[in-house]
Amino acid sequence: MDRLTSLGVFVAAVEEGSFAAAARRFGLSAAMAGKHVSALESELNARLLQRTTRRLSLTDTGQTYYERCKRILEAFDEARREASDSQGTARGLLRVAAPVTFGAMHLGEVVARYLDDHPHVNVEVLLGDRYVDLIDAGVDVAIRIGRLEDPGLVTRRLAPCRMVVCASPAYLKRHGTPRKPADLMRAQRLAFSEAVSAGDWTLFDAKNRAHVIDGPSRMTANNTQMLLAAALAGAGIAYGPTFVFGEHLRRGELVALLPAYRTANLTIQAVYPSAQRIPLKVRRFVDYLAETFGEEPPWDRTAKPLESDGSALVESGR
Repeated sequence: MDRLTSLGVFVAAVEEGSFAAAARRFGLSAAMAGKHVSALESELNARLLQRTTRRLSLTDTGQTYYERCKRILEAFDEARREASDSQGTARGLLRVAAPVTFGAMHLGEVVARYLDDHPHVNVEVLLGDRYVDLIDAGVDVAIRIGRLEDPGLVTRRLAPCRMVVCASPAYLKRHGTPRKPADLMRAQRLAFSEAVSAGDWTLFDAKNRAHVIDGPSRMTANNTQMLLAAALAGAGIAYGPTFVFGEHLRRGELVALLPAYRTANLTIQAVYPSAQRIPLKVRRFVDYLAETFGEEPPWDRTAKPLESDGSALVESGR
């Protein structure tokens, strides 16, 4: 007997509650469905199902075997879909959610290339920094940064999100350059107001001791592009992601501070509701994101921030 069919019949019998229902799924007779399961039991030398005239129930061995079989069949279906997708055409409307600043600064070029290569797909980008339910909002894929708490979502790592403490040369000339984390307590800090630990900046020394800089900030904002503008104008010291500050560090318009200390380590991820039956339009778009960004994303190729460790959250997106 075909092994894969036998596994499928077994899983179907468990899910449907009878051999007859499983048989209908595969176009078999109930007797043949029973033979498929009996063949598995003979091969394993173990009983998988307890059979009565009214119902089927799993044995302990059967329960474990069912869970493994289900994963095997799902992986097989996914591989088959991927192979089919490689020859297919992506179509339809792709709805993408992303944090405001990251989306505005870094998604436009990726979306443009994607549209050029997929003429049958239209893209709607939704920028916002508040968490929304992907299914309720009808979002196909979201970009999120930082810790993810929802175990029901599937994630794919796109790039690291390195953090940096920085200020303009003009500010440093007027107020001096901080030499240790405690110096930041007295500085004019420019803080992102919607971090998980709002107002808290954490740096790690060579012994991995955490130095938390908190207390009042001279300016807070719920958008890091505004903090960038204020930092460039000399208003104070900012703490944020290099996807915002990296280009200005490269140009010398901002200076990275406290190089002997490490900052928080975040991750930029693509998030979608299910690992099964991912539409081709979503799969291809996530591939574009991963290829464009990667472990050494464009904003870090010319501006090296502090080395990273720890955990925190910047604009989290949808």
